[in-house]
Amino acid sequence: MERLKLAISKGKILDQGLKILDKSGIRCRENPLTSRKLIFKTNLDYVDIIVVRASDVPAYIESGKVDMGIVGKDTLLESKNNNHYRLLDLKIAKCKLIVAGKKDKILKNNLKVATKYPSITKKFFHDKGLQCSVLKLYGSIELAAVLDMTDVIVDLVETGKTLKENGLVQIEEIQQITSYLIVNKGSFKLSNDKIRNVVKKIESGILL
Repeated sequence: MERLKLAISKGKILDQGLKILDKSGIRCRENPLTSRKLIFKTNLDYVDIIVVRASDVPAYIESGKVDMGIVGKDTLLESKNNNHYRLLDLKIAKCKLIVAGKKDKILKNNLKVATKYPSITKKFFHDKGLQCSVLKLYGSIELAAVLDMTDVIVDLVETGKTLKENGLVQIEEIQQITSYLIVNKGSFKLSNDKIRNVVKKIESGILL
């Protein structure tokens, strides 16, 4: 029997996603939070769990080598891959994507912006009729604004504590972010019964 492969983003999404799967009756035989393995068999004889970097989930789904994924909406918005359906909003890893900077900063033309999300950032400013220069960073985005390397930043925040501790404030909210269960379009056609069974289990887990 061909096994479904379900990719989950590393980090907070993995932690909270595993809890939902556990409530849904889908349990890994080994703990992905402590094991160095990348592929985990579950108690279901047709589902494997794969742990990958968040930004890679859409690529694995796009390739068709992975059937389903649990990934943040921010990653989906940033990705150019669209060979998937969004099946469920899991309501986990809640946060928001914002523009932030020092207290005197306002949105205007020709700002320099640091972010991990260049596509989202360019679209946001374009929709406001503003031009911007985007600097893509991978580490602590806040530092770019603190050091005046850029005018503002676009980043995810959960509580805003890090912003406050570094003298930054929210300028504008771009998007509320949660995590979604997505499925490869081809897999949805070829393995529809198995996928629908997994979806029903997860739907029940969300309600618990």
